[in-house]
Order: sequence, then C-alpha cells, then structure tokens
Amino acid sequence: MKKIILIQIVFIFLLFANSTFSQIPPGYYDSAKGLIGIPLKLALHNIIDNQTPVSYADLWTDFQKTDVKPDGKVWDPYSDIPGGTAPYEFTFITNQCGNYSKEGDCYNREHSFPESWFNGNAPMYTDLFHIYPTDGYVNNRRGNDGFGDVGTATWTSENGSKLGPCIDSGYTGVVFEPVDSFKGDFARTYFYMAVRYFTEDSGWTGSDMVTGAEPKPWALAVLKAWNKLDPVSQKEHARNDSIYKIQHNRNPFIDNPQWVDSVWTDISGINENKENLFTFAVYPNPAHDKVFIKYNQNQRQKVEIFLYSVDGQMLEAKSNLNDGVPVCVNVDGLVKGVYYIKCVTANSSMFKKIILQ
Repeated sequence: MKKIILIQIVFIFLLFANSTFSQIPPGYYDSAKGLIGIPLKLALHNIIDNQTPVSYADLWTDFQKTDVKPDGKVWDPYSDIPGGTAPYEFTFITNQCGNYSKEGDCYNREHSFPESWFNGNAPMYTDLFHIYPTDGYVNNRRGNDGFGDVGTATWTSENGSKLGPCIDSGYTGVVFEPVDSFKGDFARTYFYMAVRYFTEDSGWTGSDMVTGAEPKPWALAVLKAWNKLDPVSQKEHARNDSIYKIQHNRNPFIDNPQWVDSVWTDISGINENKENLFTFAVYPNPAHDKVFIKYNQNQRQKVEIFLYSVDGQMLEAKSNLNDGVPVCVNVDGLVKGVYYIKCVTANSSMFKKIILQ
C-alpha cells in the first residue's frame, strides 16, 4: 500500500513540476507584444497556424500524453469530479469505444467544437486542442449542441454536466453545460479555435453558437465569463505543453488568459455586422499593384477602409462617402504575402484576407 501511495505522490509531483516549470519557447509570442483587437488576433493566428496535423487513429495514443490523470486513468471532463470521487474511470485502450448504452461504458474522441460546424475538414478534424477523450454516452447526449448555461436540465450526467434550455441572454435553444471546474477549459478551447482558424473558416457551416470559428455575441459573453470563473489549471498547462510536443503549436489563452479581453475588446471589430446592412468585396485577389474595395449598404453612411499587414500593422486608412463606388488601395511596393482589408461603418465592421503576388 505504501509503495502505491509513493508512486502516486511521485506521479503528482512530476505532473505539477512539468506544469509549473515548463516554459513557453523563447520568443514564441514576441510578435504579439503590445497589440490589442484585430492586430493581436492576427498576430496570434500567425504564431499558431503551422501545427503538424496528426492522424485520427493517433488520437487514441496521443490522449495517453495529453489527458492522463495522476492515477494513470483517462482524464474525461464529462465524468471527472475535481476534488471529489468520480463515479467511474476509464482505462486507456481497454475502454475505448466501441459500443455503449449507458454512462461508463467507454470513452471516445469528442470534437468539443463539433465537426459538423466545420464540415469535418482538416486540419480541424484532428486538432488536439479541441478534441478530448469523453464518455461516449454523454458525448452522444450532447450531440452537436453548443455550450451554455442551463436553467432547468432535461438530463444530467453522473458528474453533474447538464443538458437543457439555455438561460444566457441572447439564446434560448438547447445547450450543454459542463461542471464549473471545466468551463474555463472549454472556453479557452473555443478562443483557440477562433484565433487558430481566423480567416480560414470560409464555408464552415457554423451553428447557433458560432459563425465560422467565431463565437456569436451571446456565446462570446458566456465564454468570457467562464474564462474568469474557472482560471487556468495545472491540468491545462500540462495539456498545452503535451500538445505542443505533438503538433507544435500552443493555445495562447492558456499561456496568457488575459488575452481574451485584449482580443475581444469593444474596439476589436471582428466581423460585427449588427444590422446586416453592409457587405464588401475585394478584387482582384490575389493582387499585384492595386486592390479595389467595393461595398454595398442599405443606408448611406461613412465608410472607413484599413489595410493591415499580417502582423497587425496598419499600413493605410481611407474613407469614402459614395455608396457603391469602388475604393482603390495602392499596394505596389509592398512585400508579397498575406494582408487584410477591414471595412468599418457606424453599424458594421468586417474584414477580408488578400494575397499579394
């Protein structure tokens, strides 16, 4: 018995030591320093968008590095009770799904950001940052419902996760609410998705919770609240480090949770089109020496146009009051690569990526 206890103590110490003393690679976030809003979001995107994809089959093995509890069992956020006794635990490999008919039968590979929202495409399909080992039955009960706060639950799991009508302002549909100890984990997962796939989510189906990879306003408010309710844990730090070793990118909101408020500020203007009055097109794209921006709106109002470099530096700003008249931006002389056009009105703020060749 003493030997077993000693082994557990050593395991916990090693886990804690790895989480506490592991370091972010030197210079990893240097290009994001001092930025807020869109520039910060662009900078973080470009830091973390070069992950090494893993295979779907490899996820089973990867979980043994990214989601292992101190006792060696599977760390499942849908069954674990932090500080308490879990109703059941899963053993790696032995309890892989498989068939299930009730809680505790097996664990599977859950896309916490449901795959139908991004059409099941790569590299999202195997991005470890949003894939967790979870109870197959609970995962199935959640289905493709988004996260949110539940009022009266229609179903409750054995660890206290709930399914039912949302009581958060702005949405009344069915949502899934994890226990408080994992709310921050999932919030920071969704912030990762919004930044990692920023400008790469064209054509995603989305859902009532997200437009592309971006949380809708009601969901953003919930996720920001959860980020504060459940601060980053040692588990998350260890998971972040483990995933970095596997797919070579990090979740910046685990490393720097304060960046949530820095990215999603009132002035960030990320695809806000409050009255659905405004659309714009950028052409040609790819471009060489000139870029034209043609916008269309139902109400005549001032339009501001900004050109940003890939690291978030504003290179040019223009304004135009003539609805429907294309605006020309001279890009001759700029280095070839990716740039961003942002159009702003009193009611709307949207962006598009352009490529200079």
